[in-house]
Amino acid sequence: MNLNYRLVLSLILIFSATCNNSLSAQAYLDHLNQAREIHKRILTLDSHTDTPLMLDRTGFNISEKNDIGKIDFPRMKHGGLDAVFFAVFLGQGESSPQAYDIAAKKALSIFDQLHKTLENNKEQAGMALTPKDAYLLKKEGKRAVFIGLENAYPIGLDLSITEKFYELGARYITLAHTRNNHFCDSSNDPEGPIHGGLSEQGRELVELMNRMGIMIDVSHISDAAFYEVIELTQTPVIASHSNARAVNKDPRNMDDDMIKAIAQNGGVIQLCFLYVKKMPPFPERDSARVAVREKFNNFQDLSDAQLALAREEWYAVNEKFPPELPTVSDLIDHLDHIVNLVGIDHVGIGSDFDGGGQLKDCYDVSQMHNLTAEMLLRGYTEKEIEKIWSGNFMRVFEANIAASVEGK
Repeated sequence: MNLNYRLVLSLILIFSATCNNSLSAQAYLDHLNQAREIHKRILTLDSHTDTPLMLDRTGFNISEKNDIGKIDFPRMKHGGLDAVFFAVFLGQGESSPQAYDIAAKKALSIFDQLHKTLENNKEQAGMALTPKDAYLLKKEGKRAVFIGLENAYPIGLDLSITEKFYELGARYITLAHTRNNHFCDSSNDPEGPIHGGLSEQGRELVELMNRMGIMIDVSHISDAAFYEVIELTQTPVIASHSNARAVNKDPRNMDDDMIKAIAQNGGVIQLCFLYVKKMPPFPERDSARVAVREKFNNFQDLSDAQLALAREEWYAVNEKFPPELPTVSDLIDHLDHIVNLVGIDHVGIGSDFDGGGQLKDCYDVSQMHNLTAEMLLRGYTEKEIEKIWSGNFMRVFEANIAASVEGK
């Protein structure tokens, strides 16, 4: 039995277990085949992945099909994903000039690594800086790689380095991560807010990003910070990897008023494969992950060697205690909610692959067609599916570019 046939059988079993209607397995396969054809015709974009974290992992080669990690160029092609945002991610460290300098140097090294990776894989992928670049690369049969900066922390106190990050390819900045920083409060910081939203530096950064045409990413930030951004920004925003709080009540997701505010702003919320559904407790896994965090100082202020070891131990926990996962159908429940709330023009896909995002039946990028098959099952048209996969995000992207040009 070949791999593709086994995959089809597994999808049928998953479908039979999770679908609430009586559609036959053959009809589902017909939708899957239709999804593959649609992916050939449209541009598909994933707005947030942490794949740069994998580039130094032993045994990983982005140019070849891997058994570790969620994304490589061959699996992108197999799964019909044309374009992806790779995150230059740094966890939150201490607030001091020295720490900011160290963080900036680490961020610059990741940018450099990404540029070298693409330089070494010219036949399979290319750097994209504008929406047009992604469409051109698709015509050439190549994957398009955009860059986002996840966590504004390495910008430090001198906002001028933002221009350097932009020159190196950063086209959005996630203002914070899981801890408060000097720009804004996080949605997840256990210590609670320190700014009550944005700091003065945060407001200055938002204004600078508007002028430069860098998209503002409101995923991870507190509700108060979100509303300050919405009030201040002159351009549409993105939530690069978030879901609907009405479907799964989690502070990382957005409530209906926030989703309406994004729609009124002209922005887009990109559905994430995390925070999809409340899953059963898993105390053994939770305690093992806490132990790794404590051992490695919550991943803060580590040397490169220590960070590499921390990642390996973190991955080992995930392999030893594989979690029960939500399904594609669970994720598309968030899509339905947002579309019913604000329409088709304000939603997309931002998986958070390699940052924890995974679904039972979209476990890695090779299975991206399954999302489209589920959309077809629920009655979405090809035109609507194209908006979800790239059209809505690219509209916001273009609006930010246009605003920067008008401001010059």
